[in-house]
Amino acid sequence: MRVMKTGLSLLVALMILFGGGQAAHAAANQTVKAAIEDTAQYIYNTVKTPQVGSIGGEWAILGLARSEYKVPEKYYRDYYANVEAYVKERKGVLHDKKYTEYSRLTVALTSIGKDPRDVAGYNLLMPLGDFDKTIWQGINGPIWALIALDSGSYPMPQNPVAATQATRAMYVDEILSRQLSDGGFSLFGGIAGASAADEKSDPDITGMALQALAKYQDRDDVKKVTGEALECLSRLQNANGGFAGWGAGNSESCVQVIVALTELGVPLDDQRFVKNGNTLLDNLLTFYLPGEGFLHTADRSGSNQMATEQGFYGLVAAQRAQEGKSSLYRMADDAKSPAPVVETNTTGAGLPGKHADVKIVPPVYPGKTFPDISAHVNRAEIEALAARGIISGKTDTSFDPDATMTRGEFAAIVVRGLGLSEKAGSVFADVPAQSWYAGYVGSAYSYGIVSGVSAGAFNPEGTITREEAAVMVARAAKLCGLDTALGAGAVRDMLAQFTDYITASDWARPSLAFCYREDILSRADLEIRPGAAIKRCEVAGMLFRLLGAASLL
Repeated sequence: MRVMKTGLSLLVALMILFGGGQAAHAAANQTVKAAIEDTAQYIYNTVKTPQVGSIGGEWAILGLARSEYKVPEKYYRDYYANVEAYVKERKGVLHDKKYTEYSRLTVALTSIGKDPRDVAGYNLLMPLGDFDKTIWQGINGPIWALIALDSGSYPMPQNPVAATQATRAMYVDEILSRQLSDGGFSLFGGIAGASAADEKSDPDITGMALQALAKYQDRDDVKKVTGEALECLSRLQNANGGFAGWGAGNSESCVQVIVALTELGVPLDDQRFVKNGNTLLDNLLTFYLPGEGFLHTADRSGSNQMATEQGFYGLVAAQRAQEGKSSLYRMADDAKSPAPVVETNTTGAGLPGKHADVKIVPPVYPGKTFPDISAHVNRAEIEALAARGIISGKTDTSFDPDATMTRGEFAAIVVRGLGLSEKAGSVFADVPAQSWYAGYVGSAYSYGIVSGVSAGAFNPEGTITREEAAVMVARAAKLCGLDTALGAGAVRDMLAQFTDYITASDWARPSLAFCYREDILSRADLEIRPGAAIKRCEVAGMLFRLLGAASLL
């Protein structure tokens, strides 16, 4: 292995000198790909009958599923049958103290497309709604609760027997409260009575904490802690590009930091994590033994199944980042990805109660994409809509996913999305007949999708807010045949899970509740942010999910 690694380093160096950086990058990608294929084969041959467990179970399943390595369908089917039998035997109680058991199993089940909320009739997410019991085992509890819940964008379960009902915000706050003075985290530090040794950051736990916090970077306090934790990890990284968790250099510590960076979208060759020319990936590959898996420690004392399974999913996380795919734990994005755009809904009818003018829009630009969405979480939705001419880029080569959208632009994409025709009209004085959006606004108004901001005014150039978008989408949903009605109690119950629900306008609350109920807006969010400008990528996500719910894709 040392010879292989040295040869690879020399090859890459020569490519950089004579062939350019792109060739070197391609060589590194091929090395990772080869190691993944070899290790996947090793795990498949070694773990012939995966069971519920941290070794030979969930981590093996996660790595194989997220690597997209081809295994017989029977492999996952048999694993799920074993899970059902295990859960049924225990009557849904996996452990009375370690709630990470529920989280670990949830992550694995989500990776193979199974719903953890109904396993042999038991909801494995329900225990995670109990805040006190989830955090009982320490920081691992809230970390893995968030990773599990966010892996499939599952709503927080309302646990009827919990002394303290959990929210995502509570778990985030619990993790933040345990930050150490050096910026990182440890298993037993950050609490009263912690020993001096426990007040020193551990790379494994710091990496896992960052994985859990990755989806909450819109919070200023989370962003601040994330920056400090990354600086801490940079200081802890050794000259070989790796880490010495629990006192010894090992592959698992390196893996947790790799996964953390990829979840955060930080490149693995970020200069903060390159030491003496060695990246995290370089270090991880020094533990790799072709045909034998991964070593645990740097003394090369032999391969280890746990190290192999973790090393494997670490490589998978790196490869997914290299290829611009969703990260290891962001599986909801893949689950809702559309089929290839050359395929369309075979019924061609939508829902039975839809308006007669609403129709499916077929793809007209198959394969349409934009360079600036290659690694974006909404890539699949944007591409699906762009292929159908429903949404377009700012230019032919740029989508600008994080830019805002005007009310006129929003009216246009909703009208296109529902396959409606443009209609001229002079309802609004501030919508000139010669403007490009006049026909779309006229059509949206005639079908009851939009209304004005005041008598005779539409404000087409004004930036549309999240609550305004929700109202227009809900009206469009009704036109598509969806039942948008919610009683006052249902609206209150749906929105009460968000910390800022009282800031939503009264006229927007029923529509917001509908959008959250139908997962058109993600219930994984901590806040509604009703008055905030909605981003182009978020609009694409909302419309894509609406069309999916309406059987119009």
